[in-house]
Amino acid sequence: MTEALKTELVNFSELTGEAGSARRAELARHVATLFALTSDRCSDEQVDIYDSVLLRLVDMVEDEVRRYVADQMSSLRRGPEETIRRLADDEIEVAEPILLRSTVLREADLIKIAEKRGNAHRFAIAQREVLSEELTDVLVRRGDLKVKRKVASNDGACLSDASIMALISDAASDATLQLSLSERADLAEAHIASLISVASEEVRRKLHAAGRGHEAERVEEAADIAAQRMSNQYWLGRYDFETARSRVLLLAKRGMVNEAALRRFASEDRFAEAVATFAWLVRCGVEEVSHWMVRPDPEPFVILAKASGFSSITVGSLLAIGPWRHRLTPDVRSDAMAMFERMTIAEAKRKMAHWNNNVLH
Repeated sequence: MTEALKTELVNFSELTGEAGSARRAELARHVATLFALTSDRCSDEQVDIYDSVLLRLVDMVEDEVRRYVADQMSSLRRGPEETIRRLADDEIEVAEPILLRSTVLREADLIKIAEKRGNAHRFAIAQREVLSEELTDVLVRRGDLKVKRKVASNDGACLSDASIMALISDAASDATLQLSLSERADLAEAHIASLISVASEEVRRKLHAAGRGHEAERVEEAADIAAQRMSNQYWLGRYDFETARSRVLLLAKRGMVNEAALRRFASEDRFAEAVATFAWLVRCGVEEVSHWMVRPDPEPFVILAKASGFSSITVGSLLAIGPWRHRLTPDVRSDAMAMFERMTIAEAKRKMAHWNNNVLH
């Protein structure tokens, strides 16, 4: 059966010599189209057969035909891995659809290509829906400005601290990169401060002197966006607290609002529901609690949580969700937990008694 399938797909004896050129192209297109139509129904053995046949064919045809095969393979959930790997490492005209879309390619394949190929290949990879930290590290380290801009504007790119700082450094002289970075949702407070520092008047002057007034205006826009992100209201504006409050009130009527429910919301990173639940448990307003749970200094929240008798597990989980996932550094989070552990409930209640609304806000 295997030999029959091979014979049905391609008779390689017909493909030799100059006379077989058109036939090679026709067969490559035919086999690629056939596999694309039937890939979900193929057994693993059949996929392997297609792989061996296509791999041989793509080495026998011109760029245009290889591009056609790559287009057919690029959107498949399962496919001939060796062929796809071969096409991804081809000239960019061929490799582009595979690098942009193929989920068959493994991360190790993408990293290898990003390391050894040129910026055209890196730019295509930078447009993928999801990019790991390890892959973006390579793209940022090896890529040109065009690649870096694309990585910075890709919401699906996970950026390591090293990559973010490298991009911010490069952004000192590039308004487009500054603007893309300023719009990312995953920058920590320290990163935002660094971004503001490079989006300076000096940069604007340089851009004006070079006759790039439009870019100078974009630098100022990037700085404004980054500054806005440092405010509590920027972060809080991303959540629907009214709907969350209504959901929590329904749960409360059923007797289902407790610390366990709060931890569940925290584990699912449902920040708005966690805020509404915490507010209900401590008998405070949702708006007031939301401001405590967004500020870069978590001390008021920690004291209130201690005074209200919450466990360290609950407090630790809340310090790692929503805006605090981005705004608190590991050191700040660790210091907050240490303060919570040291403080007694009585001490926390005394601090609460001496506070006023101005301090809490």
